Amino acid sequence: MLPDGKCPLCVLEKTALKPYPFSRKEVAEFLDQIKTGAFIKKLRNEKNLTQEQLAERFNVSRRTVSRWETGSNMPDLDILVEMADYFDVDLRELLDGERRSEKMDEELKETVLKVADYSNAEKERITKDLRTLFAIGIIALVFNVVLNRIELTSTFRVGFLKGASFGFVFVAMVFGLIYTGGYMSKLTSAKRRLIGKE
Repeated sequence: MLPDGKCPLCVLEKTALKPYPFSRKEVAEFLDQIKTGAFIKKLRNEKNLTQEQLAERFNVSRRTVSRWETGSNMPDLDILVEMADYFDVDLRELLDGERRSEKMDEELKETVLKVADYSNAEKERITKDLRTLFAIGIIALVFNVVLNRIELTSTFRVGFLKGASFGFVFVAMVFGLIYTGGYMSKLTSAKRRLIGKE
């Protein structure tokens, strides 16, 4: 809002200049300046300071403070940093023109915790799968070594068991490399994309 309570977009729309002399980006920047200025004024009032007192604090003129508060001008970055410290607010809050609410912080915290829990559960599942896979691979390797060490007559069954046990060892190693190399997530996302397109 402008100091007189009017919406800047309404003022721009009512100007005689058509098309509008300002781009959407310029209007958005102007609105952010107004919001920041209103927030500076609110912070100043919370500390029961006059514009003159705030101007003395930051070594500027009262008129400069007035321009900040109306949004027609913005403080320099070094003054913004000092101002954030002085008013005990985050620099982002000062630039956004509003305090971050406790509810927003709590919701963000809950969301991050849920994502972390999901991520941990996924990692535990993958770790369990890997352990099972490696256990099968080790058992197959031991079985293959035993089959090759003992002297059995060469039959189709013995050859099949030797080949199958070696195959399990090979498959376990390949899947272990796929999982630990991060390729499984890439394969899963590619599969989802293919399924989604069909």
